[in-house]
Amino acid sequence: MSEPLVLSGQWRVVMRAAGFRCQCTGQCGKTHADGQGRCPREHDRYTDARQGPARLIAAPAELFADARQAVQVPHEQLRAWCERCYGNAVRRARKDVRDSPWSGQGVLFDIG
Repeated sequence: MSEPLVLSGQWRVVMRAAGFRCQCTGQCGKTHADGQGRCPREHDRYTDARQGPARLIAAPAELFADARQAVQVPHEQLRAWCERCYGNAVRRARKDVRDSPWSGQGVLFDIG
């Protein structure tokens, strides 16, 4: 089984909790009907002949964390993601914020 070179202990904890399966439940924009609502990709399993084996990553459930914040997140706040679901989920979350009617508006009350 392939594993990351850094933080492998934390990665294993997250993968075991997820059953070595992507934990996306539609955040990426897909319904994942073929996986009963959850992405069916499993770590090191081939998805199809063209794509090769899926490689899962342990990434924050909070989709707005940057790389520096992500390495400081405790394993309880990490999720197993396939790269496709994670990338699409992050793009969708950022787009939702950009398209929000409140984006660009400053704070209503400055408490501090």
